[in-house]
Amino acid sequence: MHNFASILDYHLTQRPEAVAVAQEERRLTVRALHDRVNRLAAGLSALGVRRGDVVGLLLHNRPEFLELVYATNRLGAVFLPLNYRLSEEEWQYVLGHAQAKAVVTEPEFAPAIERATGCLTDLEHRLQVGDDTPAEPWIGYEDLLTRHRGARVEPVDVGPDDLQRLMYTSGTTARPKGVCITYGNVQAKNIADIVHFGLTAADITLVCGPLYHVGGLDMPALATLYAGGGVVLQRKFDAPGALRAIQEHRVTNVWLAPAMVGAVLDVPDREAYDTTSVRFVLGGGEKTPEPVLRRVMTAFPNAWFADAYGLTETVSGDTFLDRDHALSKLGSVGRPVPHTRVRIVDDTGKDVPAGDIGEIALRGPKVFAGYWRDEQATAAAIRDGWFHTGDLGHLDDDGFLYIDDRKKDMIVSGGENIATPEVERVLYEHPAVREAAVVGLRHPRWGEVPRAFVVFRPGAGAGADELREFCQARLARFKVPVRFDIVDELPRTPSGKVLKRDLRDIPAEG
Repeated sequence: MHNFASILDYHLTQRPEAVAVAQEERRLTVRALHDRVNRLAAGLSALGVRRGDVVGLLLHNRPEFLELVYATNRLGAVFLPLNYRLSEEEWQYVLGHAQAKAVVTEPEFAPAIERATGCLTDLEHRLQVGDDTPAEPWIGYEDLLTRHRGARVEPVDVGPDDLQRLMYTSGTTARPKGVCITYGNVQAKNIADIVHFGLTAADITLVCGPLYHVGGLDMPALATLYAGGGVVLQRKFDAPGALRAIQEHRVTNVWLAPAMVGAVLDVPDREAYDTTSVRFVLGGGEKTPEPVLRRVMTAFPNAWFADAYGLTETVSGDTFLDRDHALSKLGSVGRPVPHTRVRIVDDTGKDVPAGDIGEIALRGPKVFAGYWRDEQATAAAIRDGWFHTGDLGHLDDDGFLYIDDRKKDMIVSGGENIATPEVERVLYEHPAVREAAVVGLRHPRWGEVPRAFVVFRPGAGAGADELREFCQARLARFKVPVRFDIVDELPRTPSGKVLKRDLRDIPAEG
């Protein structure tokens, strides 16, 4: 039995009154969660949702999201988390491409979903969460649960290769691709997290990243629930609110995207919050600069910063920096989790020596099954059993992974390769800089030259000449940005990765 939903039955026999999910004043014990999940599964089944059917979830972080994860899995159906930042056209494309049979949303998004899905013939049901009964053809979520009070639905027996969910990438290509994540992928990920972090029923995960993304859902929330622990949900990320939640609930771990890390560190009265319960902070999304890592260790005195590397295609968390090497291997994203292998290969697929930069390739039970209805993209990404990530990195002599860049983000200037994180690391060392991103700028002589986008810390600032001199003292001249653009924020994907393609599109005036 590989069905993720069956773990809830086990914990019902072990710790029925333990709090599984908390959000503000709401508390769901394991018993209450189990009851609501079964009623929801019975209601979805009555609507005709069957094994293999896709159910879209367009929700902010709330307990109903997790109820739907368990309920759809209980039926052998496939849940499809939707990014609530997308446009109506994008929701229409994803739901249509996934051939979703039902979609569940909340009042904020209901009008847009109604407009976006009117032409989708596969979509048969639209459900709306909340206490009020919506107008037809919408179905009230709580009404559905009420009609199936006391129902029990046995988890469908599924295999490791059966589809657990679909997650669409954030769209670095023309259209987002549907990542097929299986029960085997999720089980391998949960076991890896439990082994690496020693997760137990005593752990509490704060989820302040969006649940529609692997960072919020899997780093390591689902593994914590699998181990019998609890999760605390923040509807939307709020830095002071995250610190309050950590103090109130005695949170033991949290995943923070790069922008979240900066926001938490810059909370004016951060020292007033008790963060001593936190034993590890998960990072990732992009290479974390060393000055930021050191500030995190100060902000969470009993924790280590487990800088990570992972992708949607691998259910996140392929490597983590362990506690023993948190300082000696600063800048690394660690070594692989159990049953995951990492190689660094050249353009021909051959291994490169330790220390040399190449493409990161991954293999193991966490690696996805392929892209939904896209054999060409699947064949291009998975070759000879290895998933070629498109990211550039290197391994040191001890097998620790370092992220150098994405292939397309490497700047080639006058024949010299410039790894943008190297320049960004220097900018992060400037006391006024909160965030930095470097991209290539077309140049008639050199082909490309570095261009920096900088976000200053609150109340701080610096001129372009000062930033240039700061970089010149620490970098080769050809690596120093020729242009510094000061911005209020950097465009990012939900996982926290900077959208450098958006920055490259910004005209360089003057």
